Amino acid sequence: MTELENQSDYAPDMITRREAILRVTAILGGVALVGGTALLTGCREENTDVPFTADEIAYLDEIADTILPQTSTPGAKAAKTGALMALIVTDSYSPRDRKIFRQGMHKLDKASDKAYGVSFVKATPQQRLTLLNVLDREQFDEGERRKAEGIKRTEAFLSEKTAPVSDVNAAPAMTEQPPAHYFRMMKELALMGYFTSEIGCTQAQRYAETPGRYDPCVPYHAGEKAWAPHA
Repeated sequence: MTELENQSDYAPDMITRREAILRVTAILGGVALVGGTALLTGCREENTDVPFTADEIAYLDEIADTILPQTSTPGAKAAKTGALMALIVTDSYSPRDRKIFRQGMHKLDKASDKAYGVSFVKATPQQRLTLLNVLDREQFDEGERRKAEGIKRTEAFLSEKTAPVSDVNAAPAMTEQPPAHYFRMMKELALMGYFTSEIGCTQAQRYAETPGRYDPCVPYHAGEKAWAPHA
């Protein structure tokens, strides 16, 4: 496994949409999935953006495969995770988040060119991993900072015995979510795409068709694969 892994052909009949969101939320430490509400409700604003090109989807495959490379099981590129990432961004992300995601793709390419003189796709696996590890730390630190700032704002708001009547926007401001870091979006979509794919469910994890027998206690030995969830 890579450092990033320690911190995912799509088969929607294997897992519910809600379960997929819950799984990625758990992997990311309980932080809400970007676009999660839209993913659950199926509601979205009309998207007039230019669709992802085949080259852009191939680029997303390379990003996902750096996060989840081939080991004893196929990696994210083999599971065609890039296509799912593009689909979710197109269908479920808000215009603001779509813009951040696409700009992030360009920023990553520029960072690769600046560091190594080549695009991300042409960089070596180790160069790619180095770039993504830097971004992973960056998005984590940014998330922690925002979390601390949110707690401070909430405490300050609650410490006021009476909020000014004219300050009608005070309460919404306490719950408004700041835009997520673009690499957080990429990472969570890669994880969800891989671990809900046929490869992720049946090869990276153990999968058993349901209905099946009920086993209240199943022996576990260190190093065994986790069981894939069911719809």
